[in-house]
Amino acid sequence: MPVHYIYLIIAVICETFGTACLKASNEFTKLWPSLGVIIGFAGAFYFLSLTLRTMPIGIVYAIWSGLGIILITLIGLLFFKQSLDMAAYIGMGFILLGVIIINMFSNSSTH
Repeated sequence: MPVHYIYLIIAVICETFGTACLKASNEFTKLWPSLGVIIGFAGAFYFLSLTLRTMPIGIVYAIWSGLGIILITLIGLLFFKQSLDMAAYIGMGFILLGVIIINMFSNSSTH
Protein backbone atom coordinates (compact mmCIF):
# COMPACT_ATOMS: atom_id res chain seq x y z
CA MET A 1 0.00 0.00 0.00
CA PRO A 2 1.44 3.42 -0.94
CA VAL A 3 2.56 5.53 1.98
CA HIS A 4 0.12 8.35 1.16
CA TYR A 5 -2.77 5.95 1.74
CA ILE A 6 -1.27 4.95 5.09
CA TYR A 7 -1.08 8.64 6.04
CA LEU A 8 -4.67 9.09 4.94
CA ILE A 9 -5.86 6.15 7.04
CA ILE A 10 -4.01 7.53 10.07
CA ALA A 11 -5.61 10.94 9.43
CA VAL A 12 -9.07 9.37 9.32
CA ILE A 13 -8.44 7.45 12.56
CA CYS A 14 -7.16 10.59 14.30
CA GLU A 15 -10.12 12.65 13.08
CA THR A 16 -12.58 9.98 14.19
CA PHE A 17 -10.90 9.80 17.60
CA GLY A 18 -11.06 13.60 17.92
CA THR A 19 -14.73 13.67 16.97
CA ALA A 20 -15.59 10.91 19.44
CA CYS A 21 -13.71 12.82 22.13
CA LEU A 22 -15.64 15.95 21.18
CA LYS A 23 -18.89 14.16 21.99
CA ALA A 24 -17.41 12.74 25.21
CA SER A 25 -16.02 16.14 26.29
CA ASN A 26 -19.54 17.36 27.14
CA GLU A 27 -18.96 20.76 25.53
CA PHE A 28 -15.32 20.87 26.70
CA THR A 29 -16.28 20.49 30.37
CA LYS A 30 -14.29 17.25 30.81
CA LEU A 31 -10.51 17.57 30.72
CA TRP A 32 -9.32 14.26 29.22
CA PRO A 33 -11.80 14.07 26.36
CA SER A 34 -11.12 17.76 25.63
CA LEU A 35 -7.40 17.01 25.35
CA GLY A 36 -8.30 14.07 23.10
CA VAL A 37 -10.06 16.51 20.75
CA ILE A 38 -6.94 18.64 20.43
CA ILE A 39 -4.60 15.67 19.99
CA GLY A 40 -6.94 13.89 17.56
CA PHE A 41 -7.51 16.85 15.28
CA ALA A 42 -3.85 17.94 15.38
CA GLY A 43 -2.84 14.44 14.29
CA ALA A 44 -5.56 14.34 11.65
CA PHE A 45 -4.49 17.59 10.02
CA TYR A 46 -0.81 16.71 10.20
CA PHE A 47 -1.28 13.35 8.45
CA LEU A 48 -3.77 14.91 6.05
CA SER A 49 -1.10 17.43 5.06
CA LEU A 50 1.35 14.60 4.35
CA THR A 51 -1.24 12.95 2.12
CA LEU A 52 -1.68 16.17 0.17
CA ARG A 53 1.94 15.96 -1.01
CA THR A 54 0.94 13.38 -3.61
CA MET A 55 -2.85 13.34 -3.90
CA PRO A 56 -5.31 16.00 -5.10
CA ILE A 57 -7.15 17.76 -2.28
CA GLY A 58 -10.62 16.92 -3.61
CA ILE A 59 -9.89 13.19 -3.73
CA VAL A 60 -8.24 13.25 -0.30
CA TYR A 61 -11.13 15.12 1.25
CA ALA A 62 -13.74 12.82 -0.32
CA ILE A 63 -12.00 9.74 1.07
CA TRP A 64 -11.24 11.35 4.44
CA SER A 65 -14.75 12.60 5.04
CA GLY A 66 -16.45 9.50 3.65
CA LEU A 67 -14.50 7.06 5.78
CA GLY A 68 -14.77 9.39 8.77
CA ILE A 69 -18.56 9.42 8.47
CA ILE A 70 -18.70 5.64 8.44
CA LEU A 71 -16.32 5.24 11.40
CA ILE A 72 -17.91 7.92 13.57
CA THR A 73 -21.31 6.42 12.89
CA LEU A 74 -20.08 3.05 14.14
CA ILE A 75 -18.64 4.72 17.23
CA GLY A 76 -21.95 6.51 17.81
CA LEU A 77 -23.83 3.22 17.56
CA LEU A 78 -21.44 1.24 19.77
CA PHE A 79 -20.30 3.71 22.43
CA PHE A 80 -22.94 6.46 22.53
CA LYS A 81 -25.97 4.20 21.93
CA GLN A 82 -27.20 6.36 19.06
CA SER A 83 -29.49 4.91 16.42
CA LEU A 84 -30.14 5.70 12.76
CA ASP A 85 -33.04 5.13 10.42
CA MET A 86 -32.91 3.31 7.10
CA ALA A 87 -32.53 6.54 5.07
CA ALA A 88 -29.36 7.38 7.02
CA TYR A 89 -27.91 3.92 6.38
CA ILE A 90 -28.74 4.14 2.67
CA GLY A 91 -27.15 7.60 2.42
CA MET A 92 -24.00 6.41 4.12
CA GLY A 93 -23.94 3.42 1.81
CA PHE A 94 -23.88 5.82 -1.14
CA ILE A 95 -21.02 7.74 0.46
CA LEU A 96 -19.07 4.52 0.93
CA LEU A 97 -19.85 3.50 -2.65
CA GLY A 98 -18.48 6.85 -3.85
CA VAL A 99 -15.23 6.30 -1.95
CA ILE A 100 -14.91 2.82 -3.48
CA ILE A 101 -15.57 4.14 -7.00
CA ILE A 102 -12.94 6.87 -6.58
CA ASN A 103 -10.33 4.38 -5.38
CA MET A 104 -11.06 1.70 -7.96
CA PHE A 105 -11.78 3.67 -11.11
CA SER A 106 -10.42 7.22 -10.85
CA ASN A 107 -7.06 8.12 -12.33
CA SER A 108 -7.16 11.33 -10.27
CA SER A 109 -6.07 9.63 -7.05
CA THR A 110 -2.44 10.65 -7.59
CA HIS A 111 -0.71 13.50 -9.44
